[in-house]
Amino acid sequence: MSWIFGGSNNNQKQEQDDKSLEKNLGFDPSQLTNVSNIIGTSSLDPSRLHPLAGLEKGVEYLDLEEEQLSTLEGSQGLIPSRGWTDDLCYGTGAVYLLGLGIGGSYGFIEGLKNITPNSSGKLQLNTVLNHITRRGPFLGNSAGVLALTYNIINSSIDSFRGKHDTPGAILAGGLTGAIFKSSKGLKPMAYASGMTAAAAALWSGAKDTVLE
Repeated sequence: MSWIFGGSNNNQKQEQDDKSLEKNLGFDPSQLTNVSNIIGTSSLDPSRLHPLAGLEKGVEYLDLEEEQLSTLEGSQGLIPSRGWTDDLCYGTGAVYLLGLGIGGSYGFIEGLKNITPNSSGKLQLNTVLNHITRRGPFLGNSAGVLALTYNIINSSIDSFRGKHDTPGAILAGGLTGAIFKSSKGLKPMAYASGMTAAAAALWSGAKDTVLE
């Protein structure tokens, strides 16, 4: 009556599991009576038991699909990119640091010019630092917001059109400037849109020249 409860199937499954285990281990665990006999066999390499064994083959679990570069036409620039997220991080971070450096330098020069004559060294240092911390973060934050908005719009346009090129970058730049100054009125919006579109055109042209 064992066939009613699947006894035969259980035995077959057990035999298959035993064969699979024997194939993976290189020996039959049911015949194991002395560990030294197994270690001494040529089928088992003791070095494979080391925690760092097999590292010369590379760390396979780090080979993620996200590491594949973007296949969008024209998407690869000066820095290899996996997609719009990389462009967003690289672009925003680089432009923010550039704005922070330029603003800080301008604030430093401005602070030197505004030092009160015959003031103490501490007061002079405080004047310069005040100008640096006022100009640097302001320009850095403004540039970072522009870069963030530009990359989001540009990536959306690229995804819609299926390619990345100069016209798409110029359109993204124009929209970015208009949005950035949208609370100031139509005239400031037009000025900002033209400036950011021109900057995007210059950047795209310089990038294409370098990549040729």
